[in-house]
Amino acid sequence: MSVVEGGISIVPTATKLRQLLALLILQGERVVTVSTLMDELWGESPPKSASSILQTYILQLRQKMTQALVHGDGRKAKDILVTQPGGYLLRIDSGRLDCREFDRLAEAGRRATEAGDYRLASDHFTGALAMWRGPALIDVRVGNVLQFEALRMNEARMSVLQQRIDADMQIGRHAALVPELRVLVAQNPLNENLCAQFMVSLQRTGCAWRALQVYQHLRNALARELGLEPSMVLQEIHQSVLVGELV
Repeated sequence: MSVVEGGISIVPTATKLRQLLALLILQGERVVTVSTLMDELWGESPPKSASSILQTYILQLRQKMTQALVHGDGRKAKDILVTQPGGYLLRIDSGRLDCREFDRLAEAGRRATEAGDYRLASDHFTGALAMWRGPALIDVRVGNVLQFEALRMNEARMSVLQQRIDADMQIGRHAALVPELRVLVAQNPLNENLCAQFMVSLQRTGCAWRALQVYQHLRNALARELGLEPSMVLQEIHQSVLVGELV
């Protein structure tokens, strides 16, 4: 997690403070209730003094902000981390949040895809993925609330990655995709969509026999882990590769 104001990092080192700041950021411009904050920080076992501890944490976050606002535009920490009835709100320009920029670029990519401009779609999706530096909240302890935020963001990243690959396939970048897909399929052995993309790219680059191997590996993994057969879409791709039809 990185939060910078005036060139100064305001990310605390204390675990609970990082947790608190992460939740406030991800709920940016929305009031986060005291009960939600307590649920994230302590789950079902809050200390008796949880309310006063939370107030102390808020004060410590404001102190970090004050250090970064010394040479700023006159804003006060309490104007950024605002006390609201029943909770707290973090005022932040959404255009300065990586997660919001990711969402904006991803949506632009989807619009370009719908318009049939796959090159532009690929550019937008690539820009969205460039906002990532690793798994979401990897350096933040996650509780009952943040664990779902992290899951949502990681799944959104995977979805955009696959949409970018689809766009690249539409403009014939199959050869360039093969090495990337080889790694992705190894990392996600049960992901049927990635497997399908890999099989198509392999066939389009003259490696039909390797596409058949990929299918067999997935089929074995699905049977071993889940007791399932590949989807009908994958079975159809497999059959097309078998008979030499271009997928």
